[in-house]
Amino acid sequence: MSQSSFGNKFVVTTWGESHGKALGVVVDGCPAGLPLCEEDIQLFLDRRKPGQSRYTTTRKEGDLVEILSGVFEGKTTGTPLSLMVRNMDQRSRDYGNIAYSYRPGHADFTFDQKYGFRDYRGGGRSSGRETTGRVAAGAVAAKILGELGISFCTYTKSIGPVSIQDFHPGEISCNAFYMPDSRAAEKAGEYLEQCMKDHDSAGGVIECRINGVPAGLGDPVFGKLDALFAHALMSVGAVKAVEIGDGIQVTALNGSTDNDGFQAKDGRITKTSNHAGGIMGGISDGSEIILRAHIKPTPSISQPQQTVTKDGENLSLEIHGRHDPVIVPRAVVVVESMAAITLTDALFSNMSARLDNVRKFYGRS
Repeated sequence: MSQSSFGNKFVVTTWGESHGKALGVVVDGCPAGLPLCEEDIQLFLDRRKPGQSRYTTTRKEGDLVEILSGVFEGKTTGTPLSLMVRNMDQRSRDYGNIAYSYRPGHADFTFDQKYGFRDYRGGGRSSGRETTGRVAAGAVAAKILGELGISFCTYTKSIGPVSIQDFHPGEISCNAFYMPDSRAAEKAGEYLEQCMKDHDSAGGVIECRINGVPAGLGDPVFGKLDALFAHALMSVGAVKAVEIGDGIQVTALNGSTDNDGFQAKDGRITKTSNHAGGIMGGISDGSEIILRAHIKPTPSISQPQQTVTKDGENLSLEIHGRHDPVIVPRAVVVVESMAAITLTDALFSNMSARLDNVRKFYGRS
């Protein structure tokens, strides 16, 4: 299987399956000298792991990370980082009834068509559990970006029909949904309770705001920064749409309202607005980057659904096992991680864009 790697200078390669012995990631391109320990990575993985609330799967996984290579005496060595998380609570028997049938909303049918084989235990490589490796790599990327003064604020903007009305960053980690609005979180809980009673699931929107990004990242044609973010976020299985800045709302605007003006302030050129979401012409403009990922409802529901067997026999299927009624809260850190990986790769790729910067680096200016 190809295409398990992402990035050009900061290259992330994930490996492992939902019900295999372990999952992990190899990060190639992390510079030497970054202070890094397992606790740094665990902070990110704890935001993603199952069993955080009644609205997540009851699968009991500590998701404890092990650093296998690339760190010596508390600092990265510049060689590939290998990070591993062992699976501890597989219950493959829960998937016996789908060994020969295709689950609606999953990759079962398409995976089988591509490879002629599939691991039906939780989806194997197509499982959302694959994102464990992405989050571990994202923790490394975020720490690199933190050294450069770049910070993230990522949260749930909506679940089902419930959207945030207020924004209090301190509230994000105080509720089960990572919402910056306590009242919206309460309403989201009520909505999900009804979904669970109906044996149904919900989707939602995750917003990621990135501050401190310098202007000049990204390329003007195929390597546009917004295209790279879209690629990164759309590679997450549950993401069905990506917006940047005003996103789809621009279709209802005029040029006079959508265009961001410029102004000189305190010796710097800044924008008068940020409809573009921090990226213009595919290149970062120095203002806050605003990304939104639209997450589909969890496809595993215990309602009867129409499907077929591998031999083409029609049947009604009810999916049993341990599944999240909503993916959104656990996907918040996944979106942040993919954004951090993308931005780190763009920063490293940009270092050779200008000759004067190369000269400065080698002391030849």
